[in-house]
Amino acid sequence: MRPGIGPARPAWLVLLTLIAMSTACVPPRAGPLPGVPSPVHLPSTALPAGHQRIRFHWRYRDTDGSASGDGAARIAPPDSARLDFVLSGPIGGGGFALLFGDSLVTPAKGGARRYLPATPMLWGTLGRLAVPATADTTVRVDGDTLWADIGEIGGVAQGDTTWRVAFQGGQLVSLARLNGGRVREVLTRDLGQGRIHYENTGARRSLTLTKVRSEAVSEFDPDVWRP
Repeated sequence: MRPGIGPARPAWLVLLTLIAMSTACVPPRAGPLPGVPSPVHLPSTALPAGHQRIRFHWRYRDTDGSASGDGAARIAPPDSARLDFVLSGPIGGGGFALLFGDSLVTPAKGGARRYLPATPMLWGTLGRLAVPATADTTVRVDGDTLWADIGEIGGVAQGDTTWRVAFQGGQLVSLARLNGGRVREVLTRDLGQGRIHYENTGARRSLTLTKVRSEAVSEFDPDVWRP
């Protein structure tokens, strides 16, 4: 279901605008958290019961070039996922990665790790908020969007790492890592368009998933969870 769009701009559009404003390898500055203070709690992002398979087309870009292909994610609650990437072209190939909670496991000779962000962003891609726990959280509401900064006391102003999240319709639609007053990494999820985009703004590295579609499936073979 596409997140609703009210008077305020969609969260993913706000963050993409920040990226467009950046130049060279300098990450864009993080502005203030939008909206007005709210006592609302953040929605639960626990993986739904049952098993899911998500299929997608992927494209990776960095300063050395690009690569693309098809992929799939197999997800099992509460905190396990396998991501497979098949490389397009005559050579073919690909790789896979396993997510177990905070751990990312890839084959020693596999190439998948090159394309993947750190685990909090990977879980964000799948709609699960899994950033480091902290008691310092600021929540604000802007139209139909619930925003929150999650981080150490002092946050963006003091140069500590802060995670900025946005929800629409109870779904995670954006996740950004802020540090030193700048947006270091950003993830946007436009589920209505079947598109998920990750960008490391300083390294000029991005991973885009398109044609994203999911389906409920029966339990996976135990072998899929073996490295």
